Amino acid sequence: MLTVQTVNAFEDNYIWLIRHLDLPQVVIVDPGDATPVIAAITAQSLKPVAILITHHHWDHVGGIEDLLARWPMPVYGPARETIPHISQPLVNGDNVHIEALSADFQVLHVPGHTAGHIAYHHPASNTDGDGMIFVGDTLFTGGCGRLFEGTPAQMHDSLERIAALPDDTRVYCAHEYTEDNLAFARIAEPDNPALQTRQQTVQQQRRQGHATVPSLLGEEKATNPFLRCGQAGIIRAAEGFSGRRLHTGAEVFAVVRHWKDTLD
Repeated sequence: MLTVQTVNAFEDNYIWLIRHLDLPQVVIVDPGDATPVIAAITAQSLKPVAILITHHHWDHVGGIEDLLARWPMPVYGPARETIPHISQPLVNGDNVHIEALSADFQVLHVPGHTAGHIAYHHPASNTDGDGMIFVGDTLFTGGCGRLFEGTPAQMHDSLERIAALPDDTRVYCAHEYTEDNLAFARIAEPDNPALQTRQQTVQQQRRQGHATVPSLLGEEKATNPFLRCGQAGIIRAAEGFSGRRLHTGAEVFAVVRHWKDTLD
């Protein structure tokens, strides 16, 4: 069964190590900083076999060169972005097969945060357990990424594609933003009981110094306002903030994203 190990970087970044517990081979996801990755790998006598990159921002790619200097390996990443050291450019629908892990990852093009952003989905199976998806900065626990290069319509479509996956999919995003995101979610949807419960749980986790990532996609669909743009409560709140009628999910998303931006 695949397991995922957390490597903390910078102030709130997560770098992910994917492996089987009984094998030394490991895949590294979005290594923005090589130093903590090298420390984790050497401490456990692991053997890196591949790097998966979701998008070009420095806090996701900054450690690639130093890692390759120690361990030559393929680097997978979005074909639509310029990223040094990418050896395996990927587009939507591609399949990444990691032979050392006997694992496959399906590539989803999820633009919005950046123009070429991709995610890596590992479907559930009898041997590897529940599914998982590595979403970079597209979907966050309780929130979503800012629109640096894409449009609201693109990001809404990207989030809808992710939301179509099974509810038991584990969502691995790249930042610890959950507590802040849920504070805004309560403003947008104050009467959501699932959201109230989740906020209390997350506050306790953070007081104890625990990570709140990964989450389950079903939990995101129940509490994340950016995945709930078709829900009556979110629509009413967005219309109240914008002062106009909103007719599509993309319009609601655009208002909710702008609303959060004004509070950050």
